Amino acid sequence: MTANDLIILYEDNHIIVVLKPQNVPCCEDASGDYDLLSCVKDYIKTAYDKPGNVYAGLVHRLDRPTGGIMVYAKSSKAAARLSDELKAGEFEKRYFAVLVGSPKEKKATLTNYLKKNAVNNTVYVCGATVEGAKLAELDYRIVEETEALSLADIRLHTGRSHQIRVQMSFIGTPVYGDMRYGGEKARKGNLALWAYTLAFDHPVTKERMVFKVQPPKDVKPWGEFDLEKPFKYITPDK
Repeated sequence: MTANDLIILYEDNHIIVVLKPQNVPCCEDASGDYDLLSCVKDYIKTAYDKPGNVYAGLVHRLDRPTGGIMVYAKSSKAAARLSDELKAGEFEKRYFAVLVGSPKEKKATLTNYLKKNAVNNTVYVCGATVEGAKLAELDYRIVEETEALSLADIRLHTGRSHQIRVQMSFIGTPVYGDMRYGGEKARKGNLALWAYTLAFDHPVTKERMVFKVQPPKDVKPWGEFDLEKPFKYITPDK
C-alpha cells in the first residue's frame, strides 16, 4: 500500500482514525515491510506539506493478519492521553471472528493466563503462577452459525498479544485461517479476525468517539454470514 491508499475514517489536529488492511503491519517490524504507521506519517507529510520528519504516535496494536480500525495520535500530548486511557480500560475494542466449529456455550467470558514465547513469537495458555504469565479476559457471543463455522462477536477486556486467537483455539474453536494456533483444523485462508468497533474519549475534547466498520464481504469466509443484522444491533457497552 501507499499513502494514497490510506482509508481515513476521521481526522483532526490531534488524532487520525484509519482502516488497517489485513496483512499490513501496524508499525515497523522485523520484516521491514511498509507499515501502517509509516503510511500515516507519509500521508501527513504530503497532505500538509510538512518538511522533515513528522510525528504520528502508535497508541495500540493489531496483529499483522488482523484488519480493522486503528487510531494514531498526531501529537505527543494526544498519544500520552490516549495511552493512559487505554491502560485504564476506557477503550472499547470489539471484533468479529469466524470460528471453525461453534463453542458449546454460545455466550461466555473466557479468563486465562497467557505467556509469550519470544523465541518463536507464539503465545500459550499457562497457569497463573507461571513467571511472566499475564491475565487475559474476553467476552464472546455467537451471533450466527453455519454447518461448519460460526460468527462470534468478541469484546476484549485485556489486550494481550494474539489473545483472541489463543483463547478461542484453547476452547476448541480456532479462528478461521489461523494455522499457527489452530493447525489444519483452522483451514487455509486469510485470518477471519476483524476489529469492527473502536470507541474512546477524544484526548482533547473528551467527546466519546465511536467508529464501526464491517469486514470485507467479498473476502472468504465473511460472505457466508449476514453481517448486516448483528452489525446493526451490536453497540458499544452492551
